[in-house]
Amino acid sequence: MRLRFVGSDSPSGSCPTIYETDRDTYVIQGHLVTDPEALADLRHVLPGETFVEVPRKLLRYARESRTDD
Repeated sequence: MRLRFVGSDSPSGSCPTIYETDRDTYVIQGHLVTDPEALADLRHVLPGETFVEVPRKLLRYARESRTDD
């Protein structure tokens, strides 16, 4: 899988950040969700999956990167 930087709201260039892949998916860099109540609300979690939290406004980069819409 190859990643292409799409956007970030971080002034330091760390997280949160969003990347587009060559598999028509996105990779999100954010803060690991560790809150037990939040994790208890998740459904159908498969082995090897993890969850990151990002601000809603970061997703605008995903919409902006789509050229086929």
